[in-house]
Amino acid sequence: MANQIYSRTPRSTHNKGVNPDLDTERQNKSFNVERLTNILDGGAEFTQKRKQIEGIIYRDPVFNIKNNYFMSHNQRYEAAIQKTIHSKKLMKQRGWKEDGVELKYISRALAGDTAFTLHSVFQKALRSLGSDEQIKKWSPLTDNFQIIATYAQTEMGHGTYLRGLETTATYDASTQEFVVNTPSLSATKWWPGDLGRTATHALVLAQLYCSGRCHGMHGFLVPIRSLQDHSPLPGITVGDIGPKMSFEQTDNGFLQLDHVRIPRENMLSRFSQVLPDGTYVNQGTPQSNYLGMTVIRVQLLADEFIPALTKACVIATRYSVIRRQSKIKPSEPEVKILDYQTQQEKLLPQLARAYAFHFIDKSIKEFFQKSYQEILNGNAASLPELHALSAGMKAMVSDHSILGAEICRRACGGHGYSLLSGLPFLVTKVTASCTYEGENTVLYLQTARYLVKSYLQAQSSQGSLLQTTFPQSIRYLTSAQTDRCPAQKTADFLSPALYTEAYAHAAARLIRNSAHRLHELTSSGTDQYVAWNLTTILLVQAAKAHCYYFTVKTFVDSLRKLENEPEIYQVIKRLCDLYALHGLLSNLGDFLHDGYMSGAQADLAAMAYYDLLSLIRKDAVLLTDAFDFSDESLNSALGCYDGNAYERLFQWAQLSPTNTEGNPAYEKYLRSFLKSNQSKL
Repeated sequence: MANQIYSRTPRSTHNKGVNPDLDTERQNKSFNVERLTNILDGGAEFTQKRKQIEGIIYRDPVFNIKNNYFMSHNQRYEAAIQKTIHSKKLMKQRGWKEDGVELKYISRALAGDTAFTLHSVFQKALRSLGSDEQIKKWSPLTDNFQIIATYAQTEMGHGTYLRGLETTATYDASTQEFVVNTPSLSATKWWPGDLGRTATHALVLAQLYCSGRCHGMHGFLVPIRSLQDHSPLPGITVGDIGPKMSFEQTDNGFLQLDHVRIPRENMLSRFSQVLPDGTYVNQGTPQSNYLGMTVIRVQLLADEFIPALTKACVIATRYSVIRRQSKIKPSEPEVKILDYQTQQEKLLPQLARAYAFHFIDKSIKEFFQKSYQEILNGNAASLPELHALSAGMKAMVSDHSILGAEICRRACGGHGYSLLSGLPFLVTKVTASCTYEGENTVLYLQTARYLVKSYLQAQSSQGSLLQTTFPQSIRYLTSAQTDRCPAQKTADFLSPALYTEAYAHAAARLIRNSAHRLHELTSSGTDQYVAWNLTTILLVQAAKAHCYYFTVKTFVDSLRKLENEPEIYQVIKRLCDLYALHGLLSNLGDFLHDGYMSGAQADLAAMAYYDLLSLIRKDAVLLTDAFDFSDESLNSALGCYDGNAYERLFQWAQLSPTNTEGNPAYEKYLRSFLKSNQSKL
């Protein structure tokens, strides 16, 4: 059964077979790679389903992405539109649902090189913020692609600060319409994907004005292009914003609205509505209108951030065992660069991070699924924790994925600079994530606000009661932490209980210090808003420490679930230990600051860390193989399964149009320039 599911023979091999240096890495398995793939996929049935869909996709020439590196912006856009429309037809033929696993596997197979990305964001926002009647009306239109929609939130002058959005939607009771308007240049909607050339409708986030006052941000469904000829509708100015660092296939756009009228029913109204006479009715907490953004942030973890880091690890690790450079012993041949401790120190913490983030994503999704329906049904008790978690983890995972992918790119030397390596694409794609759906510093501060509020609540309440009622992710704030790290030998730092407690101590201290600093400032007469601004550096540090604690604890909790798989448990335990110790050593000041750890203990932690590098190095290729990314999805000359990197790099370079189209610059400039210089000889 396992062999049938896990055919790891590369789909695009060379006659010379698998590179022997890579093949050697796979010979001595300390664990069952196929079984680990099952676990990562969520079960053998999901692995089998994913492989079936990948096989269907890769047999269809329309889905070929190999030429992407040689396409212009317009060609990438057209190709993405073609692939997406073709995939929608395929899904319809096979009866695959838009909200099923098939769509996720298609996107994975195509490395996300598709269009209509914001259309799915629109659909999620509609289901989160729309009334039952609105969902019934609009969902069939979007599901069947009778319309193509985008999510227009960010403006030229405002992004994360939603209260500052300038676009207005003013209710006209005489016609029962909203008048949606762009009052200034800075209010221009800027960045939404699918807006530039594709979308027919937009979910426009605007400040609602009715009954003589502003009621804050709400969502409005606005038609923007004709369904007959796709031309902009009256009052609409729309277009593409131009070149970007990445996402060449996506038509990020701008939108200006000149007093565009829409029906009253086009305001999403699950949590609030405007009655025909202009009366505003609030049916939920004000924060409920931000549920759509929370949904998107949770989705981004698995769709955008983590795959970029994971793929970078796969490519860089495989390349590091076929690339031989210099010698460790003068009398011996050049060695695999992964045998150098410095290369291990670059790559293996990123691999540990990729696994840590995989388990974080799984944990947050489980919490989200539990909370989401409760919130839709009017019980918003879990919304503050969900918001704080999604904001903090979006910031942390994207920050660290950017850093990790770039470290992997640099670890591949000069070849990592080539687009053909696949690494620059991963780096630039994930780099965008530090700003979209919330600028990361602002998101850390939103998490910090929740942490400080929770800390103050913990201080003013009964500890025994809090232990059972406090949200799980911050329950450590109610526990008494030890004042000193008890480690006495190197092996002590391989105890999950010990390092989890260390992270809890550091996070609690930083949260406490932030709360005390705020209190000191306000007690001395400083305005509370000014005090907050003067404490933001401390607050960001506290939020980051909390996110690190939560990630480590989640990794440890996930590890316990593998105890009945001893071989896999051992190798994942090493990754968990490495992740925790790498974070500890990278932020050593947080643990030394109040004497929790001593310099001697830091040395012990470092020795444990160094020992882990050599142990994990033996399984590094197998651990990356377990992610089971196909050659097509990686689209990397350096990272293919068979390890024939140099052959592919040379062959792919021949595909460059510049090698077959001649050199126009020679006839225009070089020829006469060379001849004029020769005449002087």
